[in-house]
Amino acid sequence: MGDTTITTTTEPEIRKGLAGVYADYTAVSKVNAETNSLLYRGYPVQELAANCSFEQVAYLLWHGELPTATQLEELQHVERSFRSLDPEIKQVIDILPTSAHPMDVLRTAVSAIGALDPHADDSSVESNLAKSVQLLAQIPAVVAYDQRRRHGLDIIEPNDELSYAENFLYVTFGEVPDKVVVDAFNVSLILYAEHSFNASTFTARVITSTLSDLYSAVVGGIGALKGPLHGGANEAVMHIFDEIGTADKAADWLAGALAEKRKIMGFGHRVYKNGDSRVPTMKASLDTLVEYYQRPDLAELYDNLEEAMTGGKNIKPNLDYPSGPAYHLMGFDTPTFTPLFVAARITGWTAHIMEQLAANSLIRPLSAYNGVDERHLER
Repeated sequence: MGDTTITTTTEPEIRKGLAGVYADYTAVSKVNAETNSLLYRGYPVQELAANCSFEQVAYLLWHGELPTATQLEELQHVERSFRSLDPEIKQVIDILPTSAHPMDVLRTAVSAIGALDPHADDSSVESNLAKSVQLLAQIPAVVAYDQRRRHGLDIIEPNDELSYAENFLYVTFGEVPDKVVVDAFNVSLILYAEHSFNASTFTARVITSTLSDLYSAVVGGIGALKGPLHGGANEAVMHIFDEIGTADKAADWLAGALAEKRKIMGFGHRVYKNGDSRVPTMKASLDTLVEYYQRPDLAELYDNLEEAMTGGKNIKPNLDYPSGPAYHLMGFDTPTFTPLFVAARITGWTAHIMEQLAANSLIRPLSAYNGVDERHLER
């Protein structure tokens, strides 16, 4: 037999960060470049945010169509039945130090929920849908419990008469705030629900492609989302605001930060070239909160930093920029902002997990080796 070794001198094209690489098809969402609009199953997200509840959008992402009144009622019934945490999950949370980041607590809690599920390895569509609804229902309980324990407050049991957004706020703060707050929170959840093959979603799909279980994929997504270049950016925005202090210092602060080559979180996006299409909707909700809480100082700081950034660097805000101060005004602790992102994105992640399984292929890219040439041990 002759030598069948194939050699090539062609240098492979490397796309760092997989920028511009199409890894697969998806019917869950897309960014329409022509209208600069994010579409969930074909619907512009700003239309969904203006007209739908978060529960309706969750159903849309999972099933491909908006629910009928009966289908929505069924989803609400099941979601509300799952809202309470098992005692074992509370024990897992309790043994974690309050110094642990809330994303670490949430990641651990979701892993424990999966470990306690006797059907964790059942990857049928029916089973994964049930798991998705359960996680949707229980993540708010985990997030709220963790924030309350850090303040020495008792856990508040969920109220199954309340909507998803209302209950989330209730178990966190002990009361349902006025409609303007609930509406702003509902809008934020819808805007954060899905965004195609972002880093955390792709992580979840990679894990799913190995035929691992849904919980493992979600835990991986949480780990990816924690990073400040992804979900952690909304936390970083408030840290920047705290560092700046007052609106009159925004321009000077930015000049100094740019001189130090610091990355300004909350600005720029790899996908959007003409500005994040979700920002106007979230900014409108932030404006309602600023007026409700009488915080023009926060709005002025927001505007001054945005003006300095867009004027000096021509880099526009992304969704994290208005959502950070919005969550701050609602009363959430800054480290809790990214877990709020998880509470929304669990819908998109699980929709992608089920889509991946429906036409699965192991995700295993190649790498171009640039290490030392082959060598051998000296004898």
